[in-house]
Order: sequence, then structure tokens, then C-alpha cells
Amino acid sequence: QVQLVESGGGLVQAGGSLRLSCAASGSIFSISTMGWYRQAPGKQRELVAVITNGGSTNYADSVKGRFTISRDNAKNTVYLQMNSLKPEDTADYYCNALVRTDWGSPTYSFWGQGTQVTVSS
Repeated sequence: QVQLVESGGGLVQAGGSLRLSCAASGSIFSISTMGWYRQAPGKQRELVAVITNGGSTNYADSVKGRFTISRDNAKNTVYLQMNSLKPEDTADYYCNALVRTDWGSPTYSFWGQGTQVTVSS
């Protein structure tokens, strides 16, 4: 199995910054795309940012210019640097990884348990 463990959430004032981390461990042969998603109360989960193992990135329009996704392939870890935070960024943030557990295996999608980010106005 594969485990994703997130850290770095918390309470911050509007305009502040937080850095989320997500480390993948377990039966990992390779990881292609890693990403961050978020879900606010009463809303559907939405993409925040994703990054491929080659470093290509994609961001939601709402976070472009404020959030930066990065990864350390050697550590199977993805980061999300969040600057200029707004109250509407308040949500549970989830890490996702697309993982092959063995040579020739299919790609599986794994999720972390989520970390809460609260931005006060």
C-alpha cells in the first residue's frame, strides 16, 4: 500500500502564508503526477495545483500568482507554498499522487487524509 501524509495546515490571517507538505511512502515504484486539491464546506473538491515528475505544473485560476507547487522526487514529497492567502482559500487541502506500485502495474490514485487551512479576515 501507499500512504500520503500531509502537514503544514493551520490558521492564518488574510495576506499571510502557509506551506503544505505531503510525503508519500510504501510500495512505490514510480510517481507520475502529484497534486493538491481542496474542499470547502458545502462545496465539491477542486483542483488547486498539480505537478508532473518532469516539473510541469498546472494551477487553478483562483490561485495563480499566489500559490507555488513543487516536488522533491528523491523524497516522494510535494509542497504547496501559499502566499497572499484569502478567506476564500479556507478549506481542507488534500494531497494526491498517481503511483505505480511495480514495474508494469497500472497507475493508482492515492489520497492523503487532508489538512485544514483556515484564513481569517
